[in-house]
Amino acid sequence: MKTNDTHAQTPKELLTDLRSLVSDAEKMASETISETTAEAIVALRARFDSAHARLSELGACAKDKVVAGAKCTDQAIRANPYQSLAIAAGAGLLLGVLLGRRTK
Repeated sequence: MKTNDTHAQTPKELLTDLRSLVSDAEKMASETISETTAEAIVALRARFDSAHARLSELGACAKDKVVAGAKCTDQAIRANPYQSLAIAAGAGLLLGVLLGRRTK
């Protein structure tokens, strides 16, 4: 079992942690309730809270990156409106030609 460190994890590691957490919860649901199960529920809840915090942090980081990219794109378009329009029209024309050739 992994420790509940607050170190950065990759999304793949976090997903593995969550899958392990779910399998442990399913195992506990099938067992009878006893003192050891109560302790295991407390430990499971702590792992869930830790995973939730890491997932929230990962989501906030992704949101910050998306917002920063959108702001950068907006600034570039506002600084060069005609070039941006020409690029968008060219990309649309190219996409239209490619899709038009496939449907025939």
